[in-house]
Amino acid sequence: MSSLPSQLTERVQTVTGIDPEMRPATKPQFGHFQSNVALRLAKTEGKPPREVAAAIVEKLDLGDLCEPLEIAGPGFINFRIKADVLASTASELLADEHAGIAQVANPQRVVIDYSAPNAAKQMHVGHLRSTIIGDCFNRVLSAQGNVVIPQNHIGDWGRQFGMLVEQTIDEGLDLDALDLAGAEALYMRANAHLKSDEAFATRSRDRVVKLQAGDPETLAMWEKLIAISKAGFEHTYQRLGVLLQPKDYAGESMYNNMLPAVCEDLEARGIAKVDQGALAVFVDGYEAPAIMRNSQGGYGYDVTDVAALRYRVGELHANRLIYVVGSEQTHHFKLIFGVCRKAGYLPDEVRAEHVGYGMVLGTDGKKFSTREGTAVHLDDLLDEAEQQAAPNIALAAIKYADLSSGLQKDYTFDAERMTATTGDTGPYLQYAHARICQIMRKAEAEQVEVPDTITTLDEPAEQQLALLLSRFGEVVADVAETLQPHKLCGYLYELAGAYSTFYEQCPVMKSEGEVRASRLALCSATRKVLAKGLYLLGMDAPERM
Repeated sequence: MSSLPSQLTERVQTVTGIDPEMRPATKPQFGHFQSNVALRLAKTEGKPPREVAAAIVEKLDLGDLCEPLEIAGPGFINFRIKADVLASTASELLADEHAGIAQVANPQRVVIDYSAPNAAKQMHVGHLRSTIIGDCFNRVLSAQGNVVIPQNHIGDWGRQFGMLVEQTIDEGLDLDALDLAGAEALYMRANAHLKSDEAFATRSRDRVVKLQAGDPETLAMWEKLIAISKAGFEHTYQRLGVLLQPKDYAGESMYNNMLPAVCEDLEARGIAKVDQGALAVFVDGYEAPAIMRNSQGGYGYDVTDVAALRYRVGELHANRLIYVVGSEQTHHFKLIFGVCRKAGYLPDEVRAEHVGYGMVLGTDGKKFSTREGTAVHLDDLLDEAEQQAAPNIALAAIKYADLSSGLQKDYTFDAERMTATTGDTGPYLQYAHARICQIMRKAEAEQVEVPDTITTLDEPAEQQLALLLSRFGEVVADVAETLQPHKLCGYLYELAGAYSTFYEQCPVMKSEGEVRASRLALCSATRKVLAKGLYLLGMDAPERM
């Protein structure tokens, strides 16, 4: 269902041949929208603007949508959408189980790569953005009826496990007694040991070879370290209220056995060539190649990501791939996509997108880190926000701050400002929802029935609210296409503001008869859209605050 503003734009553009650039009217007496299309056309047609406007109005057939059109001032055209059209559109939305979100005709299989923490380390502030953004995309694309396949590409393989296993043996440590914080402390000790002791470094390298060869003792210890890591991640995911499940883990280790076959295939077809002892793929437009196998015969990130992409298209049958990884990886993913296009692993009809994001800054404007300069643990960040507000409110504050500015921008983590219930914050949206719930409770207490149709919209504030509601589905479709969640945040903030104006100017429970019934139904429709919008952003819609 396209929004009323869009339907209007489309009809006017058909007659004028150019975008009418509809602007919301500055005052209610001018209707709902104004267009300067006649003034722009007058220049090219060499006629007075009012004359051009009159000709446009004569050709336009908007009787089913608008009141008779008015020409104002030097040639502006004013459009007022009929109150009964606004009422029936809002009623349709109230009756729709999807709250106006159109279901896609051809559902896609969308693989979203997000979160991706490293094993044996606690999740830190850098994983916050990937997890929240990826979760929002998961919700938005699923809401349209697409099949979303999350892939949590954890760092669970590689050189660090050699030193972790050796340090565990040296200390006679019982891994069963360890939690993730303990595993991270073990990592720090092992890393320091590696730098100071050449013999230990050699043993660690030998241990990596054993791990890759499938040595039972080494594998058993590796499995314990992974299990500890996943238990820690799960705890944080539950606190974050995200949709990621244990079944979504698809770590680096999963692709390990696929790497030789990928190299073999690329080399056999002449796509990869041996260059200075390494197997490399050169892609037009990139100075440095992607390294599939290094000169020592080892495998790195490049080939793992190529294997993962090949698997996602070939085995998971993805039509669209979305990678939510920091902006510093932009070049890497462009190169990987280039390799996969060249190899035919990524066919032209499959869309591959890297969504980068900026850093989280402290209130001092610098990278958010501990006094030691290391990244702040994610759980500590949540603790800080929860000192300012209840967990569900604190979480909404963090998520909204993260999603409401353009993803590529850095944003400041200021727990006090983010948890405010006024201004452009997550809790402000939650408060608007709770306020509507309060009216509904009052109606129930007074045994006033809330109807499922909006019948009368005489006041400008009522009409403005209904008009905004009609745009919800379109905004969600836009976010699904462009992957820019700040557009949904901006829309919900505008909706909460319009509801606040309506609340002040149009008494609900103090009005009577059909007016009260219609206003209650309008409240109900607004609550539905706010709740759905909050859900899509990964936030709770509280009934009381």
